[in-house]
Amino acid sequence: MGNRIFSGGVWEERYGYARAVVAGPWVIVSGCTSTIDGEVRHVGDVRKQALTAFGIALDAVERAGLTRDDVVRTRYYVVDPSHYDEVGAAHAQLFRHVRPVCTGVQVAGLIDPRMLVEIEVEAYRRDEQVPAPRGLPEEPQGEGVR
Repeated sequence: MGNRIFSGGVWEERYGYARAVVAGPWVIVSGCTSTIDGEVRHVGDVRKQALTAFGIALDAVERAGLTRDDVVRTRYYVVDPSHYDEVGAAHAQLFRHVRPVCTGVQVAGLIDPRMLVEIEVEAYRRDEQVPAPRGLPEEPQGEGVR
């Protein structure tokens, strides 16, 4: 079933889940918000909430022995669609050089109305024997699709 990583967050114990699970080469991190020691941080500031949530998720990735460079997928959930750009800017600040796949989703609400964003992260332990794909451009050529 893999190794479990716990952050000590109040929701983990209350709802019976782990912050992250290491399953083979994968590290799959539960949804993270800007809640620390049971308190929502940066109320009203979605960018700071996103950076805090990403920090909690990346801490779990690092505790599993991987780094930000091993992140291959991120997801973020926002209640207000006008927050996509701010969360996207926080994502770019952290992952511009990594370029994981990313999905942004609008949801009806999160568990606490002060929470503006929830983040999920998945990382993959790469086998150093496998060569990187060839023939793909380093940077996107043209406009991306959101």
